[in-house]
Amino acid sequence: MSTDVRHLIDLVPEDVLDICRRLREKGKRGWIVGGCVRDLLRGGAAKDWDVCTDARPEEVVSFFRKVIPTGIQHGTVTVVLRGVHYEVTTLRGEGAYSDGRRPDKVEFVDDITADLARRDFTFNAMAIDPIDGHLIDPFGGRADLEARVLRAVGDAAERFFEDGLRVLRAARFSATLECSIAPDTEAAMGAPRSLDTFRRVSAERVRDEWMKAMSATKPSVAFEAMRRTGLLAITCPELIATLGIEPGATQDDDAYHRALASLDACAGTPLLRVAALLHDVGKSRDAGDTARASAEMVEAILARLKFSNDERARVTALIRHHVIGYSSGWTDAAVRRWIRRVTPELLPDLYALCEAIARAKRDGTADLQAIDELRHRVSGVLAAGAALSTRDLKLNGRDLMTSLGLAPSRLIGETLERLLELVTDDPASNERETLLTAARAMLAAPPAP
Repeated sequence: MSTDVRHLIDLVPEDVLDICRRLREKGKRGWIVGGCVRDLLRGGAAKDWDVCTDARPEEVVSFFRKVIPTGIQHGTVTVVLRGVHYEVTTLRGEGAYSDGRRPDKVEFVDDITADLARRDFTFNAMAIDPIDGHLIDPFGGRADLEARVLRAVGDAAERFFEDGLRVLRAARFSATLECSIAPDTEAAMGAPRSLDTFRRVSAERVRDEWMKAMSATKPSVAFEAMRRTGLLAITCPELIATLGIEPGATQDDDAYHRALASLDACAGTPLLRVAALLHDVGKSRDAGDTARASAEMVEAILARLKFSNDERARVTALIRHHVIGYSSGWTDAAVRRWIRRVTPELLPDLYALCEAIARAKRDGTADLQAIDELRHRVSGVLAAGAALSTRDLKLNGRDLMTSLGLAPSRLIGETLERLLELVTDDPASNERETLLTAARAMLAAPPAP
């Protein structure tokens, strides 16, 4: 099926058009394919521009001045124009996928339809020839896109058996493109053979798809698709274990569904949304401190999914501190002590996480009011310049050693920590002489039994 889409050509970067023109000059064809075509038809901006051609890789190398042979054995080279990289791939037909990720061999073909037939979903199996302005859509991708239906190309079971990542991409696209999954496609996603292939996908790939799903308006759509098809039980059984925990009045009101509601309510970075999704996994344990149990479990989950050390530290800190328990009865010293424990740097994300959790409750109005009151009080404390670490004290370890004749030892740090506690209770005591007097008294007092 070929349809005139010349009105979209003005949205294609000039460099991409130049690549296709150069191929045509050499007696070859060039098409833009895949996600960029899908995004053009949706009226959005394309992120990446991929070009397919009937020219062989060595021919493409000879046609352009600067080419990087990035994946030449698989037919892909990178053409560099004005410092921008564009992947140009020879039309391919592929055989078996023994490893569930990459084809055992690559066969170059001359027919664009044969190349599109090996792709995952119909709305990703379209091409545009930007020279003549025609859409090539052999599998009804445009109709599925307009109907917001995700459908595998050809035999869904075969597509998912070929590449284990495709089932996870389907779940992600259902959220980011706000579409339903065709019944036969979803059934094939959860088939034993598809799940077996999915188990071969690297943890890094799973993490990347999770993070891409977090850009959706409602990421929960992706995670519900993962749950229905068995993917989530493989990648995050700890989250599945919260199903039915703390059930509410309706079937979809339990710890699991409230976590999904928190995820959707969370306005923030993808990493913050990961914290919202996993904040209550500790509910599946019989633990007194659920926040601490959740943080410990999430540390293991994120390590398994190959999140970086910094990402794991950030998410686990948010989850560990998300149960605040604030009340108007807190003293100013209690507010200062809480800021010290949480750290000012974490506050914006912690507020956002707690607000998302509150909005996910049946009636979280009181919690939202408490967060707002706490935020106001914290702002006042920070504006007043309260001492929140030993670095904020009006003396340091050198002062203690010089004025009190102390030798370098662990005692210096312990004394500074005790002085910080003093200043937390009474900010006015943060004066050098006052602190030195207090330090003398502390050191003169007999050690606690």
